[in-house]
Amino acid sequence: MNKDISIYNSLSGEKEIFEPITPPFVGMYVCGPTVYGDSHLGHARPAITFDLVFRYLKHVGYKVRYVRNITDVGHLENDADEGEDKVSKKARLESLEPMEVAQYYINGYHRDMHLLNVLDPSIEPQASGHIIEQIDMIKKIIDAGYAYISNGSVYFDIVKYNQEHQYGILSGRKLEDMLSNTRKLDGQDEKRNAADFALWKKASPEHIMRWKSPWSIGFPGWHAECSAMGCKYLGTTFDIHGGGMDLKFPHHESEIAQAVAAFGQQPVKYWMHNNMITINGQKMGKSLGNFINLKAFFTGEHPLLAQAYSPMTIRFFILQAHYRSELDFSNDALIAAEKGMKRLFSAIKALNRIKPSNVSEFNIADFEANCYAALKDDFNTPILIANMFEAVKAINSMADGKMKITEIDLAKLKELMDIFTIDILGLIDEEQSGNNSKTLNNLMSLILELRAKSRIDKDWATSDKIRDALKEANIIVKDGKEDTTWELE
Repeated sequence: MNKDISIYNSLSGEKEIFEPITPPFVGMYVCGPTVYGDSHLGHARPAITFDLVFRYLKHVGYKVRYVRNITDVGHLENDADEGEDKVSKKARLESLEPMEVAQYYINGYHRDMHLLNVLDPSIEPQASGHIIEQIDMIKKIIDAGYAYISNGSVYFDIVKYNQEHQYGILSGRKLEDMLSNTRKLDGQDEKRNAADFALWKKASPEHIMRWKSPWSIGFPGWHAECSAMGCKYLGTTFDIHGGGMDLKFPHHESEIAQAVAAFGQQPVKYWMHNNMITINGQKMGKSLGNFINLKAFFTGEHPLLAQAYSPMTIRFFILQAHYRSELDFSNDALIAAEKGMKRLFSAIKALNRIKPSNVSEFNIADFEANCYAALKDDFNTPILIANMFEAVKAINSMADGKMKITEIDLAKLKELMDIFTIDILGLIDEEQSGNNSKTLNNLMSLILELRAKSRIDKDWATSDKIRDALKEANIIVKDGKEDTTWELE
């Protein structure tokens, strides 16, 4: 098992050698979507980022329990402690049950993630299904003296906590600055300090989603869910917690404070955050008219899109940038990514046309070492992909007879290209994708073998009949000097 993976830890601000708490088991928790709207790029980037981490850790031999939550309650408008629950608001506007709204968008999220070839997590808990765990955690925080009850609501006492611990340890913010910069909003007179955050909110009469608690009929605060569910499924301390950089403060900062208050220890060893997404250089937002959901990318039905972009193009484009770098979506960049991905898969197909030699002019050991070195260095997918495209150049030279490779090295190169492309990057050749792609490849090998025999026997009628029948099925057969290839039209 590889012991030299380095991960940039947002908590320390440095790259650290990955040492799981209880190897070979790795616990990983990633903040999933709030389900009140269609999936968008802000959902796609963390999902793909941590899918890669999940894939690679499993590839090198770790047993990974990957928990990705669904927020279906408690996330109020503007990420504040006042206002309407986002799921409830959608339910009220559309005259639906809140869980009907949540399930509709959960189904859509799953559909989009599967199109992006994001693996299912080990566990996908919903906040509404873990109210008991959240109440139990809040009781612990109250008993420890870090929370107070006010008019049926429960608030985390940041000032009290900061006297003994550091609130702002993840984001680097100072409590004094937060207190001076946080203005008191209407309805927040029940807080001791404007910066205190809600652990439990007493429900107003019109609030749809509500549960009984020792303090009131109400609902949990947004930050409570991840702490409670992470503890339930991964323990009070686990290895990796991931999410978008926008969650670093206040969500993840508050998670740390809750866990330290309730369980007496830091909850996570390695915090990982993917950077933000922009559209044509601007922050994505509905008010700017550049908010594009994934369905629109897949269909091309948006004024800012020059064409439709396939799920694999979106995935490949996201992986071309390091997860900690800002990523700007534009038509030019997506078209370039689409062309690059086609070159990659074309080269992988060309591997089957290469005739091995008794000499190797391609250093397979260096290629393998360089690719793994990139992945070990904080999952550096841009460097991995750059190494793969160096191999693409070599493969094309081999296919043209301009470069030599032995049979053993050719077999190893095929294996490595499959590992890095399919197993780790999670890319699928969409021209031959689907559950039947392997079956189709096997079937085509048999058909072309039969056709080759008919040509050897000079049974041109059968040969042409097979070729024409395949063309009717949108499969084009190309007869070369030394072999026959095929592709989907």
